Amino acid sequence: MVDSDQINLHPSWLAPLQAEFESDYMAELRTYLIQRRQQGATIYPPGSRWFAAFNTTAFEQVRVVILGQDPYHGPGQAHGLCFSVLPDVRVPPSLANIYKELKSDLSIQQPDHGCLVSWAQQGVLLLNATLTVERGQAGAHQGKGWERFTDQAIRTLSQRRQGVVFILWGSFAQKKAALIDQDRHLVLKSVHPSPLSAHRGFFGCGHFSAANQYLQQQGLDPIDWQLPERQQVAALLQENT
Repeated sequence: MVDSDQINLHPSWLAPLQAEFESDYMAELRTYLIQRRQQGATIYPPGSRWFAAFNTTAFEQVRVVILGQDPYHGPGQAHGLCFSVLPDVRVPPSLANIYKELKSDLSIQQPDHGCLVSWAQQGVLLLNATLTVERGQAGAHQGKGWERFTDQAIRTLSQRRQGVVFILWGSFAQKKAALIDQDRHLVLKSVHPSPLSAHRGFFGCGHFSAANQYLQQQGLDPIDWQLPERQQVAALLQENT
């Protein structure tokens, strides 16, 4: 989308989203991103990682969708998967709370890193509604077109797939339930895992065990929510480049 960037997207997503890539709004978004770079803005994540969620998790492999709002806006944090950071980056507060809930729900001990790529490779689509942000400016690219693109991705999954678990944390994510056929899929909702809200219902929500129970009821394998150790993550990331 932006000159000199290599856009990585798993081929299975090309047909479902082809019309979006050819649309006027995506052309306008591309122009906007080029202009912001020319104006000196630092955009996260790197261009080659904007579609990392779609590149890591093939359309047919999606079993769970976890929806975030927009990428982390600190240096080195965002790498294209919502809530995830690279293994040498400090675990952000919301992710630390996700780990606390994992321990409570499934007795999974907190790993020594914050990289969730192993979830994505198992079929967990870690999707931000907005795929880019600017350094130090949360929400800088909201309302520029990304939400229309990711809404269509959610809508297409709802229409073409069966038995997917959609995990919606926080009021922003919960609004996306309107895009999902809840007769065909499971929608799990709670407040956001942010330290500002986690104690109001995120802790104790049991979403990880509920997702696995539903998948098994559909005859599908559960997600192994236990993350590998830091030294194993580098190899997983290499597979995804």
